[in-house]
Amino acid sequence: MDKKTTYYLITGAAGYLGLTVSRQLIADGARVRAFILQGDPARKYLPSEVEIFEGDLTKKDSMLAFFSLPEGSEAYVLHIASIVTSNPEWSKKVIDVNVGGTKNVIDLCLSTPAVKRMVYCSSTGAIPDQPRGTMIKEVHHFEPSLVPGCYSQSKAMASQVVLDACHNKGLHACIVHPSGIMGPGDYARGELTQTLARIAKGELRIGLDCDFNLCDVRDLADGIIKAAQRGRDSECYILANKPVTFKEFSDMAIGAMGGRRIRIFLPIPVVMFAVKILERLAKITGKKPILTTFYLVNVARNNCFDPTKAQTELGYHTRPYSETVTDHIRWMQTEGIV
Repeated sequence: MDKKTTYYLITGAAGYLGLTVSRQLIADGARVRAFILQGDPARKYLPSEVEIFEGDLTKKDSMLAFFSLPEGSEAYVLHIASIVTSNPEWSKKVIDVNVGGTKNVIDLCLSTPAVKRMVYCSSTGAIPDQPRGTMIKEVHHFEPSLVPGCYSQSKAMASQVVLDACHNKGLHACIVHPSGIMGPGDYARGELTQTLARIAKGELRIGLDCDFNLCDVRDLADGIIKAAQRGRDSECYILANKPVTFKEFSDMAIGAMGGRRIRIFLPIPVVMFAVKILERLAKITGKKPILTTFYLVNVARNNCFDPTKAQTELGYHTRPYSETVTDHIRWMQTEGIV
C-alpha cells in the first residue's frame, strides 16, 4: 500500500506561535496549509512552501477549501488561531472567534475523514488558579466562571467544547495549554517585546516584585507538533516552564544587550494602590494607563504549572531562559527594534 501524504492544517498560521510551528514543520519537510484572515500582512513571513488559504473562523464555508484534501491523504489540524486580549470585559467578538470558531473547526474535522487528530491550542489561563506553593496540573473539566477575564473564559469554554466533542461525537483531539510566549519572531511586537525594548532604552527604572512563566516559542511549537503525533484523545497537556522573577528576567536581558540595571522592584500590593488611581485618571483623560489592575491580578497569580505529563507523554522540553532571552534580543536587534 502506498504511504499516505500527510498534511498539517494550521489556523492562525501567521501569528507568533503559528509562524514558528509552520517554519519548524517546513524545515522537517512536512506539507503545511495555513488558514489566515484575508489580507493579513503577516502572511509575508510564512515560508514560501506553505499553501495559504484566507477566510474567517466564524464563517464555516470559508474554511471548506482549507479542509479539502487530495484523495489518499491524511491530516493533522493544529487549531492555534484566537483573539488575545488583555481587556477583561466580556466581548462578543472574542467569544465568536475563540469559541464559535473552534466549533466550526471541530465540525469540519468530524466531516473530513482524512483528519487523524486535532490539537487545540488553549492556554494555562483556562485552568483555575491554585494557592501559591501548589503545582497547577491539568484539569478534566473547564468552568469559565472560575477564571478571570474574557480571554481566559473563552479559552475555558472552547476547551470544554473540544472535550465534549471527543466524548460525545468521536472527535480525535487533544488540548495543549501554553503559558507565556517569548523568543524570536514576535513580528506583532507584543507586550514582552515592548518591555524588552523599554529595558534596552533605559526607560524602565522600576520593576515589579513578581514572577512569570514563559516558554520559548520554538519549544511550544515543538510541543504542539508532538501533541499531534503522540497526544492521546481527550487529554490535556500543560506546556510550561519554571517561573522566572522579573528581576531575573531583566538581569538576563541587560546581560545580553547591556544597559542600566533595574534596582527597584515594588511589591504588587503597593503598585495595585497606585494603578487604581491611574485607572480613575485614565477614565477622565481617555489615555490608556501603563498598567491595569487586571494585569497585576494576572502576574500575582500562582505561576507554578506542572509540565510533567507533556514531558513524559510528548517528549516536551524547555531550553534555559538565558538562551531564549538572548535569542529574542538578537532577533530584536536584527529587526531594528533595539
